[in-house]
Amino acid sequence: MKVAILSDTHGLLRPQVVERLKSADVILHGGDINKPSIVDQLRQYAPLYVVRGNNDKEWAEEIPHHLTVTLDGVTFYLVHNKKEVPSDLTGVDVVVFGHSHKYVQEEKAGLLWLNPGSCGPRRFHQEITMMMAVVEHGTIRAERIDIPHEIS
Repeated sequence: MKVAILSDTHGLLRPQVVERLKSADVILHGGDINKPSIVDQLRQYAPLYVVRGNNDKEWAEEIPHHLTVTLDGVTFYLVHNKKEVPSDLTGVDVVVFGHSHKYVQEEKAGLLWLNPGSCGPRRFHQEITMMMAVVEHGTIRAERIDIPHEIS
């Protein structure tokens, strides 16, 4: 199963991101979507699991603050801000978060922590990144995807 993992799109789905979404079986989004049209667009490509970010206001009240989903034996916990991850993550294999716009892929205490970075408008001089992962039979392999952008 191919999983696209993204966050902090802030109202922009770049063409390079859309190309990756076309091959995804599932999309995980760590929040700060900013527009309902982005949610609609993401749903055109694959089943979508999404959480609400701090910039997702009234229009996003139906989107959950956090979400747990199991895909092919791997259990993901999604939340926008890492500071809001609960202390008890029993049964969780992977934590997906966003907010900082900084790419993170690290294993700590048996948990894989993934922040795909931001693939929306470039902010804070950060790179534009997302992740593609392969999930199968209870295992996950995640890969950083760098999105080319104009230097500004």
